[in-house]
Amino acid sequence: MDSRVYPYLDDLESRIDDHVEAKLFAEWTEYADGRFTGEVFSPRRARKAPPTLEWPSININDAQDDFAMMLLHQLSSCSTALARGSGAVLAVRCNYGSSIIPSLFGAEPFRMPREMDTLPTSRPLAGGKDEIRRLIDRGVPDLNGGLGSKVFDMAGVFLEVKAAYPKIGRHVHLYHPDVQGPIDICEVLWGSSLFIDLIDEPDLVHAFLNLITETYLAFMRKWFELVPQRGDHAVHWSMVHRGTILLRDDSAMNLSGAMYDEFIRPYDQRLLDELGGGGIHFCGKGDHFIESASSLRGLTCVDMSQPEYNNLETILRNTVDKGINLLQLQPWTVESAVVSGRALRGRVHCWEWPCSS
Repeated sequence: MDSRVYPYLDDLESRIDDHVEAKLFAEWTEYADGRFTGEVFSPRRARKAPPTLEWPSININDAQDDFAMMLLHQLSSCSTALARGSGAVLAVRCNYGSSIIPSLFGAEPFRMPREMDTLPTSRPLAGGKDEIRRLIDRGVPDLNGGLGSKVFDMAGVFLEVKAAYPKIGRHVHLYHPDVQGPIDICEVLWGSSLFIDLIDEPDLVHAFLNLITETYLAFMRKWFELVPQRGDHAVHWSMVHRGTILLRDDSAMNLSGAMYDEFIRPYDQRLLDELGGGGIHFCGKGDHFIESASSLRGLTCVDMSQPEYNNLETILRNTVDKGINLLQLQPWTVESAVVSGRALRGRVHCWEWPCSS
C-alpha cells in the first residue's frame, strides 16, 4: 500500500465502533426486509466519531489516475459519515463513472474539466451502426479492456486494506461499480440517433442490447468472484437492499411505456434473474413505466433522484403498496405525503427526517 494513506487508515480504524456499526446495519437490514415498523426510515448512528486529523479533499480527476487518491476519495465519505453520526452505511466503490462497460467496447473516454469535480463520461462509438454490427459479430469483449483492469485492480487495493484493518474489513462495504443498465449503455455507445433507430432498426437494437446484457453478466460474475456477496443484502450508495445489483434506467425517461416493455424490461429481468435480484435507479420521469417495472421478478427497491418530475401517488402505488422499498426520497416529498395522510407502510427511506424545513 502507498505510505500516503496510512495515517488516514489508522484514523478511520480507530473511530469505527463495532457495536455502533453492527446496530446500524441491523436497522438497515430490518428495513430492507420489510420489518421496519415506523412510517419513514431515517436511521442515525448512536454517536458521532470526529476525525483525529484533517482528511484531504481529493479531486475526482486525480482519483482516476492514482489508486491511493481513489482510496482516500472513497474513504473520506466514510470519515464524514462517522463524524456526522449519519445513517449512511460505510461503503466504497471503484469510482470510475458510468463509462466502465462502454469502455470495454472501445468507447472514447471524456474527462470533465477539473473545476467541475465530477465523474468522466464517454463519447458514442465513432463507427456508428457499422461498428455496432462489428461488435455484435465479435461477441463479449475482453473484460480487462478499457477501464476493466483498472476497476479490478482498484478492488484489489480495497481488499488489501480490508484485510489489514479488521474494523474497516468488517464494516466498510465494497459495493459494485457503476455498470449502469443495458439501455443506458446502449444509448451511450449508440448516440442520440438511438431514439430514431429504436423504430427504424429494432432488430439491430435488440441484438446490441443482448450483447450488452451478456457483457454485463460476465463482468458482474467476475466482480462477484473477486468481491463475494455478503448474505442476502447488498450495499449501494451507503444504503442496504435485498439482492445484489442496482440497475440504472435513466434512458427510460425518454421512452414510452410500450418501449420500456420492449427495449428495457426483458434485459433488466434477465439481469435480476441471473444475478439474484436487486433494485433500479432512474433520473427524471418514471411514472409512465413504474407499473411495469414494479412487476419485475426480484425487484426489491427503487431509487429515483427527481421525484418532482413524477406523480408521487403513482410511484407510491407501484412501490410501497407492493412491498418495494423507495430509497432516499427527499424530505419535502416525504412531508407532502405524510401531511396528506398517505400511508408509507414503513417502506420509504429519507436521509433527513423529520423534515427540518
